Amino acid sequence: WDMDTATMRFTFVSQRAESMLGYPARRWTDEPTFWLDHMHPDDRSWAPGLCATATRELRNHTFEYRMLAADGRTVWLSDIVTVVVEDGRPARLRGIMFDVTERRKAEEERQKLERKLLDTQKLESLGVLAGGIAHDFNNLLTGILGHASLARLDLPPSSSIQPCLEHIDTAARRAAELCQQMLAYSGKGRFVVQLLDLNQLVTETTHLLNISISKTCILRFNPAKVLPAVMADATQMRQIVMNLVINASEAIGKRSGIIAISTGVARVDRDYLLTLRHSAELVPGDYVFLEVSDTGVGMTAATIDRIFDPFFTTKFTGRGLGLAAVLGIVRSHKGAIKIYSEVGRGTTFKVFFPCAVGPAEAVLLPDATAANAPLPGGSGHVLVVDDEETIRTVVARMLELLGYTTETANDGREAVEKFRADPARYQAVLLDLTMPHLDGEETFRQLRHLRPGVRVVLMSGFNEQEAISRFTGKGLAGFVQKPFEVATLAAAIRAVTLAT
Repeated sequence: WDMDTATMRFTFVSQRAESMLGYPARRWTDEPTFWLDHMHPDDRSWAPGLCATATRELRNHTFEYRMLAADGRTVWLSDIVTVVVEDGRPARLRGIMFDVTERRKAEEERQKLERKLLDTQKLESLGVLAGGIAHDFNNLLTGILGHASLARLDLPPSSSIQPCLEHIDTAARRAAELCQQMLAYSGKGRFVVQLLDLNQLVTETTHLLNISISKTCILRFNPAKVLPAVMADATQMRQIVMNLVINASEAIGKRSGIIAISTGVARVDRDYLLTLRHSAELVPGDYVFLEVSDTGVGMTAATIDRIFDPFFTTKFTGRGLGLAAVLGIVRSHKGAIKIYSEVGRGTTFKVFFPCAVGPAEAVLLPDATAANAPLPGGSGHVLVVDDEETIRTVVARMLELLGYTTETANDGREAVEKFRADPARYQAVLLDLTMPHLDGEETFRQLRHLRPGVRVVLMSGFNEQEAISRFTGKGLAGFVQKPFEVATLAAAIRAVTLAT
């Protein structure tokens, strides 16, 4: 093509333009504003100005912009422009346009894949970090909670020290809850998986939701009339609902607003999957969704990009993992999240879970009287194996309080040596999962080789499902989740010794 710089009108355009955009080539020369009129609106604001500036400065230039084709397509053009100079002034422009639409599409797809890869790598790295920290913190909290519970048992109820111990207990439990959130973020937070009815779960959580949100907020629940079950852990699902609703309440703040919880079933196709966050493992099909929307302040795109980062907050201080924990739970349940948000108009989180086959099961609520029940005592010799001295000490003291005789080993290798000396002596073994020299899995295998019927209870800072996955079908007798108190350990070891 050629252009007269005095009038900025095309004087020649080759016939190739017709096959590229679908318009007759003569329209480029006959219509003075054809180029501008058919340029994409987003590029019209800068592309002509760039060309005009470079022309005044006598600079050859190359730039890429979009044109609207006759059939409605958007065509990317790469324009290579030569400024023809006469008497020190730009006399005319001469250029070549290339259709680079396919290249631009390929670049966009590559960038999308790179972003997904970076997101995946980031989540995996943070997940490993969160899981490792949660495991180590649970070990520390086992010592804190264990010693506090022992101290409370040693002191009379009227002791002035009891309130202090209660505060220690409360703080440690909150720290343990944070560890559970970290395990949830790392994708290792599921415990009891069953067929769940999300409508029932939200209904049963309504009272707790109402007391957790601002009094200026109105909470509405719009359940689907018919909703397939999902294969999920009820506690983790409640955490999703609670975190999203509390997040919505904080977005509304002190103003009046509405928080709406909705459920339903959606047919998700491949194109829609691409709009979901962390949907790499999902396939097109029917999904149950849980939607929480608010009329709060909304979020910018920059904020949305960071809301799932651990401890990221738009408030004055971080309060936990929040949405990061939600993401971890969703990922561990093979789900994905869709976010709609507009500044000043509110936000909607839509969480998708695969539909399960079969009717929902009843959710068993904790026994409120269990915490006040007398501690079940026992007798017999128990081997306590853990590489943390604090845990060995507190667990041994707990067992001795319950009537058992204990012996300790600081790793798997020492445990096997002590057990080999007299395998019949031990009624049960309390075994840590993660240890140096000989880990819990290999220690368990060697103990079973020495005495096939030995009763082994696994202790771990990871959740039960994650911890015992390597012991399935191998005869593991029980499991206790760190941190634990005397009552929890008493129930676990009692069940094992009674079955001996």
